[in-house]
Amino acid sequence: MHKSTDLTGHLLAGKAGVVPACILLTIALSLSLCLMACGAKEPQGAYVGQDAYAGQEAYAGQGEADPSGVPEWSALGQPVREPLSYAEQYTVDRYEEGYILITIADKDRFLVVPEGMSAPVNMDGDIVVLQQPLTHIYLVASAVMDMFRAIDGLDAIRLSGTDADGWCMDEVTEAMKAGDILYAGKYNAPDYEMILSEGCDLAIENLMIDHSPEVREKLESFGIPVMVDYSSYESHPLGRVEWVKLYGILLGKEDEAETVFRAQAQMLQEVEGKETGKSVAFFFITGNGAANVRKSSDYVPKMIELAGGRYIFDGLGDEESHSSSITMQIEEFYAEAKDADYIIYNSTIDGELKTVDELTDKCALLADFKAVQEGNVYCTTRNLYQESMSIGVMIDDIHKMLTGSGQMQYLYRLTD
Repeated sequence: MHKSTDLTGHLLAGKAGVVPACILLTIALSLSLCLMACGAKEPQGAYVGQDAYAGQEAYAGQGEADPSGVPEWSALGQPVREPLSYAEQYTVDRYEEGYILITIADKDRFLVVPEGMSAPVNMDGDIVVLQQPLTHIYLVASAVMDMFRAIDGLDAIRLSGTDADGWCMDEVTEAMKAGDILYAGKYNAPDYEMILSEGCDLAIENLMIDHSPEVREKLESFGIPVMVDYSSYESHPLGRVEWVKLYGILLGKEDEAETVFRAQAQMLQEVEGKETGKSVAFFFITGNGAANVRKSSDYVPKMIELAGGRYIFDGLGDEESHSSSITMQIEEFYAEAKDADYIIYNSTIDGELKTVDELTDKCALLADFKAVQEGNVYCTTRNLYQESMSIGVMIDDIHKMLTGSGQMQYLYRLTD
């Protein structure tokens, strides 16, 4: 037997022709830890599955074949772009070998690597590797939780950015109370110690993370990839729902995602084009007595239009701004919305209302509204916004409200 020093010398002398991956892997990981200790960042491609990736990097640029059989990035060929029905904020490119490249908002790129396979050698440096299976996700984007629930993927969520009492979905609340999902802090104050100890393999953030870039940087410095959900930027309401396909890819539940998406799209198809000519105001009264209303370009007015109605405000708000609502003084709101055929009170902020009197107690001027006098006053249920897979149902609800036909799920009429 060779002594340890003799074996090392033998290997480094190049007698084997190629340095074994296990030795290079050890060296690469040691260097990585040293770099992290000095404050340097690891390449994004090494975030997930970094053990395999470190070994692949050792072969990069050497001009020799990787003995493990891992393919070159350039050898994967041209991918096939998957068509999407409504979503515009992400794309999906499929390679024959089973790799899937997801691009979000034309900037963030993620390569989904199937279980049992390794990331290609010599990938572009900005591509983040997501090695399946993903089983310990830190989910901060609350709108995404319903997508995971819809495809029976809650078991992939280990950490939540919303505490148990902040959820309106019973399955999620129960999972958190049972300890299956743990609260790991909100987007700007995550519990890094818990996140690391739980072996987090992906953080899914909402757009608020842009206000705390240091959090994203910190998570990435720990080797945790960060994906930002841009579903709220979709111009078409069903574009938001179609993001379920992206999360279906991550979990290997593409068939389930396609099924639930098609169910929502079918609801739209059944009412689309059936105009009623009825106008609708959607709002809530703020604490200082002003009216908060949706911009005309927001997805809620578009749902009203798809349901056969007409949003009472035409051209309201700056379309270039990504804010969803604006606040109007009550006199301005009264002047523009008093003749709306229907009004829908948004219960998200101050809770659900039961009676018209509760509504007029918030603002006495509302008593003069046409919809109030005719009894066409409705309120949303509080779980509407967390249940992001409900958009098709909500469009159907609005159509039922406008036509007086059928039971509604997310809307109800206020009593006198």
